[in-house]
Amino acid sequence: MMRGILIGILVSAPMGPIGMLCIQRTLNRGRWPAFYTGVGAGLSDLIYCLLTGLGLSFVTDFVQDNQSLLQLIGSVVLLVYAGYLFGANPSRTLQSQGVQSMSNWKDFVTGFLLTFSNPFILFFIIGLFARFSFLAPEFEAYHYVAGYISIFAGAVMWWFGVTWIVNKMRSHFNIRSLWLLNRIVGALIMLMGAIGLVTALHELFVNH
Repeated sequence: MMRGILIGILVSAPMGPIGMLCIQRTLNRGRWPAFYTGVGAGLSDLIYCLLTGLGLSFVTDFVQDNQSLLQLIGSVVLLVYAGYLFGANPSRTLQSQGVQSMSNWKDFVTGFLLTFSNPFILFFIIGLFARFSFLAPEFEAYHYVAGYISIFAGAVMWWFGVTWIVNKMRSHFNIRSLWLLNRIVGALIMLMGAIGLVTALHELFVNH
């Protein structure tokens, strides 16, 4: 279980698009919308961990064979969401409790889809599995059940802590600074998506 928790934390920890999005949402809308976003990302990470454990060679071969296409799709997803984020108005995020409750599901789905659009995390997970000997032959089925549950728990713990810390900083931000933060985060995600798109297109044309 401790190995699973560590893997869940380490998979979630790199400050990629989803990390920046969670920070942006915490400062714009509060802790819980960002936390639900992180939980969605954690579920996506868990699915990739399950795919890695249950079909290691098949999954890695599929990702390697379709690397350029998968990178192209993931980059387009990032660009589309970055465009939305870049134009978002933080003053409109003050919602009633009922609307906020509905929005939490959207936050969850957004976190899941943005993380799931990056299948290359599989190679990071493979490295972590090897480092912590997660797929040891002496383990029984119940060990793996507890281990995978712990991976998700580790991811949830990470996002719970991150959103708690960032939420403490909210009082230092006003609408203008949140407006600027939206554009900075949107621009960074857009840059990541653009680099991935150019790289994917280049590889597709070179290979063909």
